Amino acid sequence: MLTTGKAILDVANEHSFAVPAFNISDWAMFKGIVEISEETNAPLIVAIHPDEVRHIGPELIKAIAERAHNSSVPIAIHWDHGADYDQMLQAFQYGFTSVMIDGSLKPFEENLALTKKVTDSAHVLGVSVEGELGTIGGNDSYAEAGAAEIIYTDPDDAVTFVERTGVDSLAIAIGTFHGFYPAHLKPELKLDLLKEIKSRVGIPLVLHGGSGNPDDEIREAARTGINKINISTDIKVAYHDKMREVLGSDSKVREPNAIQPACLDAMKVVAAQKIELFGAEGKGSLF
Repeated sequence: MLTTGKAILDVANEHSFAVPAFNISDWAMFKGIVEISEETNAPLIVAIHPDEVRHIGPELIKAIAERAHNSSVPIAIHWDHGADYDQMLQAFQYGFTSVMIDGSLKPFEENLALTKKVTDSAHVLGVSVEGELGTIGGNDSYAEAGAAEIIYTDPDDAVTFVERTGVDSLAIAIGTFHGFYPAHLKPELKLDLLKEIKSRVGIPLVLHGGSGNPDDEIREAARTGINKINISTDIKVAYHDKMREVLGSDSKVREPNAIQPACLDAMKVVAAQKIELFGAEGKGSLF
């Protein structure tokens, strides 16, 4: 069932679990992620950031929407880390049912104004909007936008931002990095900050960049206010590490149907672990 991010996250918010937003970069990865979501009866947000959109093209996004329509679990197609209003217009044209406008590196008032402009337009079309306040770290050239150091979300700013923009969900910075967590830093989520923000804004909250953070912290965050967690690095590492292994075992291996199944199985093991960790397993029955 193809639906919106709001429709999925409002249920997650009500029942205190987090929905995985898996970043996919090709049809095989998408197919594998849908299969494991259906096997575990878990709602799914398919996240595609601008580089991935350029890589797969609008035609494949139409195919993703068709497969989502026929799925046994609710699926939203989410434009991840949109940089500007023009990208959001593109997302609307391509058929995304959810968008993120990321103005987190801009001054507060500029971020607020841009996010409100996107939200006003998106809501006319029935598209959900995620904003971001504060910014998480960025640790490699493949990561989405981030700061050299984490800029933690201020609860007072969060209240103002949500009230004035009307966003459906809010990505907050409580101690994560895009990409791998820097080796010289100790991964640690500020769970007290999460609980304070949640108590004051109420709407679904989003966590980006959870690779390297302890599972027990992620599990608690998913049950105390975080309702969407983006996963990119972990599934892509599993997928491509297995691909390197398969290709290295036999120089004559060349057909995708001989290469990809083992890679997808490895990715699905990681995805299933995330689904369970976030509390999303079996939650498809709530829709």
